Amino acid sequence: MIGAILGDIVGSVYEFSNIKTKDFPLFSQSSSYTDDSIMTIAVADWLLHGGDLAKVMQCYGKKYPCPMGGYGGSFARWLNEDYPKPYNSWGNGSAMRVSPVGWFFNSLEETLAVAQETAIITHNHPEGIKGAQATAAAIFLSRNEKSKEYIREFIETTFDYDLHRTCDEIRPAYRFNESCQGTVPEAIIAFLESNSFEDAIRLAISLGGDSDTLACIAGGIAESFYRYQIPYNLIKKVETILEPDLWKAVQEFRNDRQYKVFWRNI
Repeated sequence: MIGAILGDIVGSVYEFSNIKTKDFPLFSQSSSYTDDSIMTIAVADWLLHGGDLAKVMQCYGKKYPCPMGGYGGSFARWLNEDYPKPYNSWGNGSAMRVSPVGWFFNSLEETLAVAQETAIITHNHPEGIKGAQATAAAIFLSRNEKSKEYIREFIETTFDYDLHRTCDEIRPAYRFNESCQGTVPEAIIAFLESNSFEDAIRLAISLGGDSDTLACIAGGIAESFYRYQIPYNLIKKVETILEPDLWKAVQEFRNDRQYKVFWRNI
């Protein structure tokens, strides 16, 4: 999941100031984590320790109430409800927080089932569920060493996403889009077109739009595909930017057997 957090941090300064090129600094003094990272870590915490996912997410939201960019309006209200209910969202929030699920299970079936579980507490619209499942599936398939063409075909066949576009074709007309159906396919395309982890992040952000979430989704998938090629200095950068408690939770997940077995060199 650290790839998702990296993507979020790099994309944070471009969410409301889009840049339509791959040529940009990865970090600046303004780079920070957003709600994408906080909720990703909340899901990881829940996978490790169990409990009520809604309460875990609310706990993280209340502990970190003012991330860069804030929380979406409906989700912010949900975070503060005594009895939170799903609100039929098709937004990309379900996909941006799901990356730990792609690492945690030994079967694709369980991965898809739990991805749905993490989505439906808020994003119970079919598109919200589909976005989370497609993202988790791409991570699961990548860490099990499936080829990009295999991943492309599986995602297209299973979720009916059009992944036969290029970033150059998408970029000129692409605008801010917070829906799963307008974000997840584009993020997956950025991963499929990339030649390295960093390139996946740069491609996703270069599309414009919801930059931190595009890069969060693409980064989560790219991590599992390029896991032995992610520069260590990028991982250390996450440590310096996250709050100590958030980094501690990341480390706990990284040290879990299911995750660590795929990161033997870290």
